[in-house]
Amino acid sequence: MSGERTVPLLPCRSVDEIAGFYTMLGFTRTYRQERPNPYVVVERDDLHLHFFGLPGFRPEDSYGTCLVVVPDIAEVFDAFAAGMRAVHGKLLVSGIPRMTRPRRRKNAEGMTGFAVIDPGGNWIRFTAGAEDAPAGPGSGGLAGALHNAVVMGDSRGDHERAARLLDSALRRHEATAGPAELVEALAYRAELAARAEDAPGVREFLARAERALLDGAGRRASADALTALRDLAASFSARPAPLRPAD
Repeated sequence: MSGERTVPLLPCRSVDEIAGFYTMLGFTRTYRQERPNPYVVVERDDLHLHFFGLPGFRPEDSYGTCLVVVPDIAEVFDAFAAGMRAVHGKLLVSGIPRMTRPRRRKNAEGMTGFAVIDPGGNWIRFTAGAEDAPAGPGSGGLAGALHNAVVMGDSRGDHERAARLLDSALRRHEATAGPAELVEALAYRAELAARAEDAPGVREFLARAERALLDGAGRRASADALTALRDLAASFSARPAPLRPAD
């Protein structure tokens, strides 16, 4: 049999709050009802999400999640980021709602992915198709620790454990890591500090990243990490100075 379609039904505190959030991301509300039960449908191209309202629902207690496979991760993330910036003037990187950045996942065969954590506490996990998968992420040094931290922080949602793991790796490898590798790790560590509402920590990791000496190739390789650092600098009122190139 062909032509099947699966549509997730996810909980939320308010169907109007959830519809407003997804409208910001470029979705269209196509259905809403209040009785007998609150219910709303949002759509973006072939992606349909249905939500039901629960009185007294606590988003921080939600286990709602679904997986969305898309052909172009960067296109989807950039569209969502543009919507967030238009409404909030920045990316939402901490609290509920928020959005993680596209990163390769060690626990997803190295494929790129990011997650939207919506006002209902639901994790909508976007992943690229198999053609995006590289030979596999490294398993040692700072790069390997970063891959493990991403699994812990972005896949499992345990930013505290991810921070401890990355802190340990930075103590061991910061002095010997390449500049681009170091900037990538410090950008993620700053993001983990943001999720913990640790403004001094965000500023500390931004400052450490700023001291990395990136040449032209390093800046190109670290373009996404540099964008993440600029967003965090703006969000936490830290000095958004560009990273210095190597002499």
